[in-house]
Amino acid sequence: MEDILQKAWIELEKESLFFSYLRMNFDSVPTNSVRTVKVSITPQGKFRLLYNPIRLKNLGLNITKGILKHEIYHIIFGHIFIKPKNKREKGIWDLAMDAAVNQYIRELDAISEPLDVMVSEGHAPDNEFFFVTAPMDQLNKTAEEYYRYIIKFLEENKMIDVEEISEIREKQGDSHEFSSEIPEEMAFDVVNEFVTKAYDKAKSNLPDGIEMAISIIVKKPFLNWQTLLRRFFGSSIIVEKYRTILRPNRRYEDQPGWMTERGPNIVVILDTSGSIIEEEFNIFFSEIESIAKTLGGKVTLIEADNRVQNILNYNKGSWKELILKGKGSTDMQPAIDYVEENIRPEGIIIFTDGWVEVPMIKRRILFVLSKKYNPEFLNNVIEYYGKNNIAIIN
Repeated sequence: MEDILQKAWIELEKESLFFSYLRMNFDSVPTNSVRTVKVSITPQGKFRLLYNPIRLKNLGLNITKGILKHEIYHIIFGHIFIKPKNKREKGIWDLAMDAAVNQYIRELDAISEPLDVMVSEGHAPDNEFFFVTAPMDQLNKTAEEYYRYIIKFLEENKMIDVEEISEIREKQGDSHEFSSEIPEEMAFDVVNEFVTKAYDKAKSNLPDGIEMAISIIVKKPFLNWQTLLRRFFGSSIIVEKYRTILRPNRRYEDQPGWMTERGPNIVVILDTSGSIIEEEFNIFFSEIESIAKTLGGKVTLIEADNRVQNILNYNKGSWKELILKGKGSTDMQPAIDYVEENIRPEGIIIFTDGWVEVPMIKRRILFVLSKKYNPEFLNNVIEYYGKNNIAIIN
């Protein structure tokens, strides 16, 4: 007779082929040693799901299905690799990660407390469950964005932590415990590979809310941006953070505050002309995400075809709120002229397929070409700017 978790897997597989492919990479092991579920990666690169069959049976099939999906989403969004520094930080990260995923899980979202309400009240909701979801006015944000939201709220309201919330959640729900029997770098590759394969095989029938996340986040950047940016900017990429009495501590008046020396300011020009296909945009944004994580400075994103279409400050996760503008013919020179006259960054990075004339640029420049690039453009860039000023995603 099938137990509660196997029934939950079957229900998920009815929703999407995506879950069917994921299931092939999971070994489910019943045990009374965990409260509900716990995920780990085996030496063979498979996922081991430890689960408490008695506890899950008491919760019922619908909630078990939601919890199973909850664990899968934590893997997909890379939350299993977040390493809080202490107990307080762990409690805040747990809330942020759950708000990021539960908003897409209708089984849990329906019985969850919005993050803003839970943090502001500082106690458990009035029902037997203790799930948290995204605030109504802040949907589709990342765990990092919800983490910053909680930190800002605590500071503005002079609250020390979310101790009561954390303690009750640890007793009742997901402990977010994750372990790996292989090095973290290998584990990261395992996650990317198995989720990407499932995505490729089930593109037409993906679960709600995560198609864009899967197509971008799980794809590891092709280029080593830490190396490229250091070569591009030299030592100016290094970001220093230190304590100083010149900056007051917002929490403890008798303690010095933190001062950060920011990295370089750059402009990223994204070719949004009609020759760029969706697959190339997804790959480009994967690389732009890596730049935002690595640089430490300010990233200004400009969408351009034959003219400047949109300008914004780009932060990690900004791709989720973008509506790309363009699809006309291609001419990068107007965007270059605007940048050099109005923004004057330390460097410019252009993402394009190269089916355009090479623009004339006075500032430090790096071209990033898609795998369907124009060979003539590549040769011209090397001739005009040198081989160290162009990279190819292949």
